[in-house]
Amino acid sequence: MTRHSVSPLSGAIPVDTKTHVNLAGIGTALPPHSMPQSVVLDQARKLLAPHYPAFERLVPAFENAGVDTRFSVMPLDWFAQPHGWEDRGAAYLRGATQMFIDAARSALADAQMTADQVDVIVTVSSTGIATPTLEAQAFNEMGFRRDVQRVPVFGLGCAGGVSGLSIARRLAAAQPGATVLMVAVEACSLSFRSDRLQKADIIATVLFGDGAAAAVLKSGPLAGPVTLLNGHEHLWPDTLSIMGWDVDETGLGVIFDRSIPGFVLAEFRKAVTTMLAAAGIAEEAVDRFVCHPGGTKVVEAIEACMDLPAGSLDAERATLRASGNMSAPTALFVLDRVLKAGQTGILPLCALGPGFTASMLPVVVQA
Repeated sequence: MTRHSVSPLSGAIPVDTKTHVNLAGIGTALPPHSMPQSVVLDQARKLLAPHYPAFERLVPAFENAGVDTRFSVMPLDWFAQPHGWEDRGAAYLRGATQMFIDAARSALADAQMTADQVDVIVTVSSTGIATPTLEAQAFNEMGFRRDVQRVPVFGLGCAGGVSGLSIARRLAAAQPGATVLMVAVEACSLSFRSDRLQKADIIATVLFGDGAAAAVLKSGPLAGPVTLLNGHEHLWPDTLSIMGWDVDETGLGVIFDRSIPGFVLAEFRKAVTTMLAAAGIAEEAVDRFVCHPGGTKVVEAIEACMDLPAGSLDAERATLRASGNMSAPTALFVLDRVLKAGQTGILPLCALGPGFTASMLPVVVQA
């Protein structure tokens, strides 16, 4: 993470607590199996086209998705065989636990801290079930303290990175001096379904990959170079069918409605303006929006509705090209790029997820 000199927060920047919550470190991790988009298309054509007559009409979606490669916890040939809950669950447990460890270690190293200094762990994941949860699975290898507090969070989907960071921020603010580790881990690839053959399943194959991101939060009386303010959410009524999971005897089946880009174009700005107002931030005070890139069409819709120059969400597009949509961790991958590029000022971190919900957390970076 790019480091900046520590200075007090400007009076122009809203501060809603005497306890500042600083982003001390950020880290990301990818699983071992790289899957270039051309290879994914070849495999999808082989597996899906014989049973889905309209498959060739969806080939341009692969070619125009803005995704060059994805990463998976399992090798490509794993997806050629049928799998049920047991197989998927075992793959999730192994792959997600290792990604948790890799991302957490990366964030702690960035913060120049060790696992035994962590007081609270917030674990965000929606693509598999583990009980004991992932931070317990990783406990021995990580070296967490026996009295560490565990807060697992399920079901936030693509909004999970931002909402999880908001939860971690509130927990850190409630315990001055505490160190909170937030880890978002998703193994989206394991939801690949060759049995349902719905359009949403093929679009998911176009976009989604696996990954993890972690953040170390430290609370105290002094503002650091990167400070987090309170997060906010906006939930639209009667939108349950836009995004989520179907659950059946085979596994999780993606709900990913084609209306999402149009919905973003029509509704996102109003929600963001409302959340910024709740945070005490004027829209014109924002230096850069940092957004979860749900897909190329979603990124374009965000730029259009927020009156941003076309192509301005460059870090979002770069993240999508490099690793696809990883659901919850993706927004933190983008934030990491933006910070490393030296961006300063007020940076609202935004994402959309099941609910249908917009989540926003203001990040303040001192020059």
